[in-house]
Amino acid sequence: MTPEELRALCLSFDAAVEDFPFGPEISVFKVRGKLFALTNLDARPLKVNLKCDPEDAIRLRADHPDLIVPGWHMNKRHWNTVTADGDLPDRLVRELVEDSYDLVVAGLPRAERLRLDRA
Repeated sequence: MTPEELRALCLSFDAAVEDFPFGPEISVFKVRGKLFALTNLDARPLKVNLKCDPEDAIRLRADHPDLIVPGWHMNKRHWNTVTADGDLPDRLVRELVEDSYDLVVAGLPRAERLRLDRA
């Protein structure tokens, strides 16, 4: 997956925005103010921090050592760092980004979730 494809994917979700609270080199993708993806789009290899169900996180790390690791500078139980431009299939990267978005949306207050449904 290229940096442009990753950015476009992250911004394709309802109410998703790109923000730069940590400086111009770190893209933070949010939904309703909550982070679901964090990356340096200029870094090589291209890596992205994504929220993940804790049980899935353990399985993914075991299935893809060195490509999916505990989230760098994040809660290691709930976040993975995924190498997006490596040997992982783009389909899997897309699924992991979507899962991260869905987990964050599920944690939003009901009123916020309803606003997304109407958008």
